[in-house]
Amino acid sequence: MSGEITVPLLPCRSIDEIADFYEMLGFERTYWQTKPYPCVGLRREDFQLQFFGLDGFDPEASYGSCVVLVEDTMALYEAFAAGMRAVHGKVLVAGIPRMTRPRKRKNTGNAAGFSVVDPGGNWIRIFHNTDTADDSTDEPTSQLAKAMQNAVVLGDSKGDTRQAARILDSALNRHRASTPVIDLVEALVYGAELSMRLGDRARAGVLLAEVAAVELTGEQRENLSEALANAANLEQARTAGD
Repeated sequence: MSGEITVPLLPCRSIDEIADFYEMLGFERTYWQTKPYPCVGLRREDFQLQFFGLDGFDPEASYGSCVVLVEDTMALYEAFAAGMRAVHGKVLVAGIPRMTRPRKRKNTGNAAGFSVVDPGGNWIRIFHNTDTADDSTDEPTSQLAKAMQNAVVLGDSKGDTRQAARILDSALNRHRASTPVIDLVEALVYGAELSMRLGDRARAGVLLAEVAAVELTGEQRENLSEALANAANLEQARTAGD
């Protein structure tokens, strides 16, 4: 049997709040009710989600999550980012709601993914469909790159931002001088992203200033295009304030 469709049903504190958020990302309402309980359905092409409202619900304590497989994670990320900028003037990188940057993760077979944490505290985990994308990658060779792999699992998959930052900061302190420039810039940018999630804008500013001071060749800049774009988003969010 084929052609099955699964639509996650996730909790939130307000269906109005959740609908506004997803409409910002390009979704449209497909269903709406307030009685006998509040519920809203949202759809963006074949991407469908439904939410139910709970009185007194705390998004910080939410365990709601789902996995969505797509053909192009970066294209979807950029579409979501554009929606956030149109409404907020920046990509939301800290607090609830927020969105992470697409990265390959060793705990998912190196499938590239990013997460949207919505106003209900639900983690919408978006990955490449491994049947349609080549997610192969070389194993990291530098100690800093290996540490960053572990930090990404903790920070982007498990949501343990504080421990991810500790691992990355420790590795930067030990290996900064001996690390190839590509790995160094990637780690500095991710460290800045983690600092923003922790509310430490001063630390994020220090790391982003270090990124800006690194001398790069044209080829290195091209290889780091996604990381440098992320650095620009982070600086915009850092200076924009709440």
